[in-house]
Amino acid sequence: MERYAAAVEDHLAGLPAPQDRSPEHRAHGRQVRRGCDGLRARFLALYAERVHSELADGAGPAGERGHLPGLEGLADAAGGAFPGLLPDRDRLDAEQRLALADKEGLDIALGVFFQALLRSRTGGSRLMERLLRPTPRARDLLSGFRCEGRADLGAVSVERRDGAGYVTVHQPRSLNAENNDFVAAMETAVDLLLLDDGVRVGVLRGGRMVHPRYAGRRVFSSGINLKDLYHGRISYLSFFLRRELGFVHKLMRGLVTNEAAWPGEVVTKPWLAVVDSFAIGGGAQLLFLFDYVLAGADSYVSLPAAQEGIVPGGANLRLGRRVDSRLARQLLLGGRRIRAGEDTARTFFDEVVEPDRLDAAAERALARLDDHAVPANRHLLHLAEEPPHAFQDYMAEYALHQALRVHSPDVAERLARFMERPRPTHSAVPR
Repeated sequence: MERYAAAVEDHLAGLPAPQDRSPEHRAHGRQVRRGCDGLRARFLALYAERVHSELADGAGPAGERGHLPGLEGLADAAGGAFPGLLPDRDRLDAEQRLALADKEGLDIALGVFFQALLRSRTGGSRLMERLLRPTPRARDLLSGFRCEGRADLGAVSVERRDGAGYVTVHQPRSLNAENNDFVAAMETAVDLLLLDDGVRVGVLRGGRMVHPRYAGRRVFSSGINLKDLYHGRISYLSFFLRRELGFVHKLMRGLVTNEAAWPGEVVTKPWLAVVDSFAIGGGAQLLFLFDYVLAGADSYVSLPAAQEGIVPGGANLRLGRRVDSRLARQLLLGGRRIRAGEDTARTFFDEVVEPDRLDAAAERALARLDDHAVPANRHLLHLAEEPPHAFQDYMAEYALHQALRVHSPDVAERLARFMERPRPTHSAVPR
């Protein structure tokens, strides 16, 4: 495998730089890399458990087992321990600086690796548990947050008031679109609220916009930042995988902490979402995780990932248990938009009120969720609805299929058409 991967890199080095290749050279490069990634998949089909075991043996202080690093650290460790298994960090970093259309698709090797690891009952389970632990940044900020009751994390802010922890998204120029910075900030925010004993209920809401069409109004989320995706600034590891295995998973499962009374015990709390204006794409995906969802009567939801050419996170796993298969396909494959006043809006919203009544309705919902019995019951509800092994199996397939979709030529072509067309006045998607 190592010899073959080196030969592939030598061969591709003889071609023009990716951004200068002809369509024929691009197709040839994809075919050559596909063969190499296929060999990596065959290797991991045989040796995934041993790869995980060796990486686990080398992690942690004084050789302590069970302290696997995060996604980026794990990929770096695997590339160092098994030459040829993954592209080296310098090559991955160089590709990250290219526009999406100019990338070679090195992330697909990462997708092959994490698919194999997540398919492993031992390695995958340990990785998922490791990623439910608090981030170092959250631990560093925790003492200050406990004292001051607030923290500015850039893309989001967190504040504690009367036992509730408020997470407010602040991406005002992009209609609260998601990017790498948002994912990192959201994970830190979720960690802080779960670690702080003064917070009993979490609340997520979008901040006010400066975007001309929505100036002064709150917006929940416009989904993935398509402009950043087009320019290659959306990372496979730091966005797509870290999002689902990081803060999204923590919203559902809670945190595994070293301070837990028993090994493997989680810290979980109820969560309220308040939807203003719209929840598009990733914003709509998040609503499946909340224990109560409020929406303004003028709001709507949509899941346009298929039109963008990518996979909508965990929506394919979660939507089917909420609605019939026909509606699920209309939403996921057809991009159907559901307005808050429709009967089918109950798929996403528990309560719909006039926009000027959202604050009062949120206070009432918080009072209902602030009950000692709620955390244990929501933990068991999520366990019954989506057992950990079901999520693990889904994420194994997602890890590879999302990498393949992001680097499919049609995605870059769709984004190019989107960027070139005049921006319609009714559009809610950031450019």
